[in-house]
Amino acid sequence: MTNENLAAIDIGTNSFHLIIVKILEDGNFEIIDREKEVIRLGEGNTGDIKEIKESAIQRAIETLKKFKEISDSHNAEIKAVATSAVREALNKDEFRREIKEKTNIDIEVISGTEEARLIYLGILKSVPIFNKYSLCIDIGGGSTELIVGKEGIIQFSNSHKIGAVRLTQKFFPDYELSKERINDCKEWVKGEIFSSIKQIKNYPIEVVVGSSGTINSLGFLVYSKNSNTDQGYTILNNFEISSADLKSISKDILKKKSYEDRKKIKGLDSKRADIIPAGAIILQTIVDELNIEKITLSDYALREGIVIDELQKKGFLNKFPDLRDIRMNSIMQLAKSSKYDLDHCLHVSNLAEQIFEQTYHIHKLDEENKEYLNAASILHDIGYHISHSQHHKHGQYIIQNSELLGFNENEIKIIGNISRYHRKSHPKLRHKEFSSLNSQSREKVEKLSAILRIADSLDRTHQKLVEKISIDNNDKEIIFNLYCNGKYPEVEIWNLERRQKLFEEIFDLKVRIKCS
Repeated sequence: MTNENLAAIDIGTNSFHLIIVKILEDGNFEIIDREKEVIRLGEGNTGDIKEIKESAIQRAIETLKKFKEISDSHNAEIKAVATSAVREALNKDEFRREIKEKTNIDIEVISGTEEARLIYLGILKSVPIFNKYSLCIDIGGGSTELIVGKEGIIQFSNSHKIGAVRLTQKFFPDYELSKERINDCKEWVKGEIFSSIKQIKNYPIEVVVGSSGTINSLGFLVYSKNSNTDQGYTILNNFEISSADLKSISKDILKKKSYEDRKKIKGLDSKRADIIPAGAIILQTIVDELNIEKITLSDYALREGIVIDELQKKGFLNKFPDLRDIRMNSIMQLAKSSKYDLDHCLHVSNLAEQIFEQTYHIHKLDEENKEYLNAASILHDIGYHISHSQHHKHGQYIIQNSELLGFNENEIKIIGNISRYHRKSHPKLRHKEFSSLNSQSREKVEKLSAILRIADSLDRTHQKLVEKISIDNNDKEIIFNLYCNGKYPEVEIWNLERRQKLFEEIFDLKVRIKCS
């Protein structure tokens, strides 16, 4: 690439999205800017999108001028892709020509099959589904994509002309709801997806992922209702919504018969109050037809897929990582963004892993918990650049307000709490962030933070004096046999003796140290 930055523009039926990414040395990318504008390209049509109206074209031009200016400010190469509305419009060539003349942006119109491929690429980068049979549902303004994939290969995909904007115009043109209109819409959706549902049932689906604005909006409504808040939730990626929660939210939406009433729904963007009923009907119908129990949300979709596709073409990305790689890339990206002794933290992570692997019979935690410990170990000093004395608390805040791809909200909270308790106070129920976890998660935090305290103590001087640990134990004590690189770790042992109490309390074992 001639530029080190890339801008991806998703020209959708409902809205236009821009993301700008910085290409990193390892071939991955970091999102450095975002923008979104509701355009409604398909306005004025009733179901089928036959023509893009002049008013919509002018809105598109003004928005794309802004997107071009933002992209140029980042010296970013632009890749613009158009989907359902432009794909179907009889005047799509005129639309593309006018956009090129007024903005100097070339638009590529992609097929429904290509749209599904790019969506799957994006989802694979944000949700840990690579090794699983996955059903991906993406509800846009003009179409809904149903995708079945495993290990980066699409097994089945279909693009259906049932988007939130399209069905709003067809069944709720004045934005008013009635029982008859709702039933007609449901039956229409059932008919449109019938053949796909039949084929999808032939696959052993292990996880269902939802992406794009409609599904993420419904997910946020679920979160708002369950947490009794409409603000402060930023980590939607990997958030799970149950079929029961979805049904409850859908009922709440469809009870609000008027557009004005729906604008008052807590947690709903007022710009979606007109099209959210159709979107809810589409998703609820798919869930009902396939007996889906839960949906995992993805922040990434088409526009991120565009980025990944371009990077693959340029030779930057050669393969898709499995779950652990997605998580590790995200952790390391956050770690490298802050100034602290990362080499020390990586060594602590290695020591913590040695302890974890030799104490399965004591802590009784599975491999996934080792990843939480690894993440917390690498990030445990990330708060240093804010405050030395309170870095454990600042670190927790940074972790819990960062986008750690591959981890869901609860997992990020667990990691943040483990990091917070690597020093100073033991976990206590009076601590808000700790008490917000359920009992199982609190137990994980207690056990893993106890291990992290031991590991961190054993590199107190940041000199990596302790290279290896072997562990023996009986019913009353645990013995840490330390293998050193030549110099006696006097400070490390002194520090461990000061900080071993949490481990002793949690596991009911007296800690002893031997040094070779």
